[in-house]
Amino acid sequence: MDNYGHILVAVDYSHHCRIVAEKARQLASLHQAQLSLLHVLDNIPMPQMQYGTIIPLDELSDNALLEAEKTKLIELGKDLGISKDNCQLVWGMPKREITLFADRKDVDLIVVGSHGRHGLALLLGSTANAVLHHAHCDVLSVRLKD
Repeated sequence: MDNYGHILVAVDYSHHCRIVAEKARQLASLHQAQLSLLHVLDNIPMPQMQYGTIIPLDELSDNALLEAEKTKLIELGKDLGISKDNCQLVWGMPKREITLFADRKDVDLIVVGSHGRHGLALLLGSTANAVLHHAHCDVLSVRLKD
C-alpha cells in the first residue's frame, strides 16, 4: 500500500470532533502527509457569496456567527499543528462540499466521524455515509460513541 500524501479531516465542532481530528493528525504524522482541516457551514445564511463557497479566514465580516466559526476552526488547526493555509471554511451541504474539496485538492484520505446511527437516522443517511459512497479516495470513518 502506498503512503497517503494528503489527508483531509472534516469536522463539525461536535464534542467528538477533536477525537476525529487527532486520529487524522496521527495518520498524517505516520504517513508524513499534508493535513487539511475542513468545516462546512450549513446552518448560517450566506446571502452574498462573492468568493464562491470558500470563505476566506483572513477577511472580517459583519456576521458574528461566521466570525465565531472562523475562530473555532483556526484554534482547532493550531491545536493540531495545521497552518491557517490548510484550514478551510466552506458553505454548503457537508456531504457534497467534503467530496468536492477532496477532489479539488487531490486528497488521498478523508477522515470523518460516524455515530453509527440506526433506524430512521440510518434511513435518512448521514454525512459520513454519503462521503463514503461518493468520495473518489479512501475514507476513514472514526466510530464515535454517544
